[in-house]
Amino acid sequence: MLKRLLAIPLFICLVLLSQHSIANNSDTSQMMSMSTYRLSVGDRISVTVFGEEDMSLEEARLTDAGTISLPFLGEIKVSGMTVGSLQNHVENELRGDFLVEPNVTVRIIEYRKFFVHGQVRQPGGFSFEPGLTLEKAIALAGGFTERASKQEVEVIREDLDGNPTTQSFRLRERILPGDIVNVKESFF
Repeated sequence: MLKRLLAIPLFICLVLLSQHSIANNSDTSQMMSMSTYRLSVGDRISVTVFGEEDMSLEEARLTDAGTISLPFLGEIKVSGMTVGSLQNHVENELRGDFLVEPNVTVRIIEYRKFFVHGQVRQPGGFSFEPGLTLEKAIALAGGFTERASKQEVEVIREDLDGNPTTQSFRLRERILPGDIVNVKESFF
């Protein structure tokens, strides 16, 4: 009888722990996919130096040159960096001259816009959110027009060197900030 009474709370604890672990793993996998995201012109970020408000930057939009200006460090080119590499860079720059062991957090406040044009009802620039598919992007632009080719949708994306590349996309594929979606006209 005592074994049964002890088994029930133990079972409940194990279930709760496994649910917590699953939730943390899904959060981690989403973070991992965005950890490769490269900052670029138009992104808004914050840079927080723990315990040092004067060295922190509450909010900054990357300039046309892909830079931000940080207190004590001046202008830094961050375009092409990941959030993690920017954190490491700022920590290394502050270590020694300014702080013994700086703890820096970089956060993306707002991703740069993506654009949809061609055969959609409301073309324009739209706010990006992680996990956005081509189908959802077209829905944000009011959906396809009657003349739209649903098989011929091109996405123009810049490579790591900033050169535009054009690719045909399926509706379920993910788009990225800065992408330009071009919905072509159907001839049938």
